[in-house]
Amino acid sequence: MTVKEILTPQKYIGHHLKHLQLDLCHLKLVSKHDLPTTFWVLNLDSMFFAIVLGCIFLLLFSKVAKCITSGIPTKLQVAIELIVNFVNSNVQEIYQDNSKLIAPLSLTIFVWVFLMNFMDLLPIDMLPFISQHYLGLPALRVVPSADINITLAMALSVFILIVFYSIKIKGIYGFIKELILQPFHHPILIPINLILETVTLFSKPISLGLRLFGNMYAGELIFILIAALLPWWSQWILNVPWAIFHILIVSLQAFIFMILTIVYLSIASKKH
Repeated sequence: MTVKEILTPQKYIGHHLKHLQLDLCHLKLVSKHDLPTTFWVLNLDSMFFAIVLGCIFLLLFSKVAKCITSGIPTKLQVAIELIVNFVNSNVQEIYQDNSKLIAPLSLTIFVWVFLMNFMDLLPIDMLPFISQHYLGLPALRVVPSADINITLAMALSVFILIVFYSIKIKGIYGFIKELILQPFHHPILIPINLILETVTLFSKPISLGLRLFGNMYAGELIFILIAALLPWWSQWILNVPWAIFHILIVSLQAFIFMILTIVYLSIASKKH
């Protein structure tokens, strides 16, 4: 869609909510408007920005780790040390067992989710305009965490770790025993226990992914509505206050995702 074709707020909003997608069946780029009825479609924009932001996180932290000094640190080193100490303190308070995975995992989740959320603070038309007029792309969404496929994929990874740690610490017998003998410790109530515990187990990744997606999708939509319904010269009246408030949401959602991951893995690692 070109700028001349965006005549109404409805078309403008619909255009900004489209993903740049790849139809694997026909190997061609499509937008959500002309999406074929097939399951094999990838949201290329979400995957691209998620991977790029993940690489930025790895390169930045590895560079600081290699150049760390005990003397007068740089501002970047101070900032990263504060983040690492903040995450480590939360892990030590919540996760009581010893694990070489939990702290790095929590740090990765916090910084990666924060970077993905932070893309929502970029000007709403900047990257889509560049991609459309210089690269010829039909659509582009730049906030990976506003894509439910990304958030549920991350939540699914956490769910796999929950099951892995539950079986590793308690064994398969202990894991199954928790499913069938809680919360009611009686053989007659095993079917009820199994239903309740199964729902509880699968609700963790679903709630984890949907919470992040819902908050970031709503934040992105508000920016789009402001840009669609107000003249360009007056948009700052609402954009600036919402952006300032959205900084809190961006940070808080990354923190919540990290904390819930630590809590779920801590519960999975305890023997009842």
